[in-house]
Amino acid sequence: MTVDLSGGLDPAQECFLVDQPHPDMRDSASFWAYDDGGCIGLPRIGIEAVGSKWAEHQYQVNVALADGRVYRIRESGPRHPPTGADGNATVLGAGPLEIRCIRPFEASTASFDGTALRTSTEALLRGERGGQSARLQFHLEATMVAPPWVNGSMSADASRRLSSSVEGAFMGGDRFEQLFRATGYVRVDGEEHPFTGTGTRVRRQGPRDMAGFWGHCQQSATFPSGRGFGYIAYRPRPNGTSSYNEGYVFTGDGHLVPARVIHAPWLSGPPYIGEDVSLILESEVGTVEVAGTTTVSVFNLGDPQSDNALAALHQAGVRYQWGDEVAAGALERSTPPRNIPDLVQRVY
Repeated sequence: MTVDLSGGLDPAQECFLVDQPHPDMRDSASFWAYDDGGCIGLPRIGIEAVGSKWAEHQYQVNVALADGRVYRIRESGPRHPPTGADGNATVLGAGPLEIRCIRPFEASTASFDGTALRTSTEALLRGERGGQSARLQFHLEATMVAPPWVNGSMSADASRRLSSSVEGAFMGGDRFEQLFRATGYVRVDGEEHPFTGTGTRVRRQGPRDMAGFWGHCQQSATFPSGRGFGYIAYRPRPNGTSSYNEGYVFTGDGHLVPARVIHAPWLSGPPYIGEDVSLILESEVGTVEVAGTTTVSVFNLGDPQSDNALAALHQAGVRYQWGDEVAAGALERSTPPRNIPDLVQRVY
């Protein structure tokens, strides 16, 4: 059996919007990438093109090192021309950050050349938002290794929740993610770090409304043998009932196998490097247990009075172990600040 990296999707789904859309429409692309040695990670770099502010797009960059240094920026920058070398709208850029589709569902790049704020994992946990300006450059060439996972395609329950409930507004329209391997470099403050590793990319188009979001956990990784996993689960609703929970297991060949997480490392306390973030997935190929320990970490604690989970957002790199295989992979999780009161009291 061979792998159809398109998963049957139309290549046009890789194209970005050319003309200014409805003010609420959002076109976005993002990468999570981690070097094989666990020394450096990019726990989300992304661009959000929103119709209401079409001349400038929002962009976010996180670069975190295992020694605790963090380089980050959240700004808006001038929109780049969307047309690529093939004549299609395969470029999404904002200021110093650019993401390109080189071959649909097969190869993409992410590049940055600008400045970021130099801070640290510990400073972010203390609620410090500033930092010193630092030169940052990176270039990643990503080669896809699994079919894309289209959210809502793995189960009837997931499809129903995203099409007919508030979970769909949280997800933000049509979304897919895809595992990759990557090579490139990261340059920070005169240091050059050659990059060989793995990651996950995301494409999303649609309006998004995060008001009242109650939290989530998502994890993904690809292993040397070619197998991998990914999932997104929303925390139980405030009334205690179940919420969106969907994922997959990839055996390294053929199609993605539907899965759901039955044990997730919800954000329930101050995140720290070395934290146990193990998970358990239930799938058609059996129960999959993956051990995980965070290696790099970026944390944002916004308004402690907010009831929106994104006010407390943790983005990290993880050393995962599945059986006798080890890989670096992604973790993102959130919760309303009221769920971590000891951290809120310490910061505020």
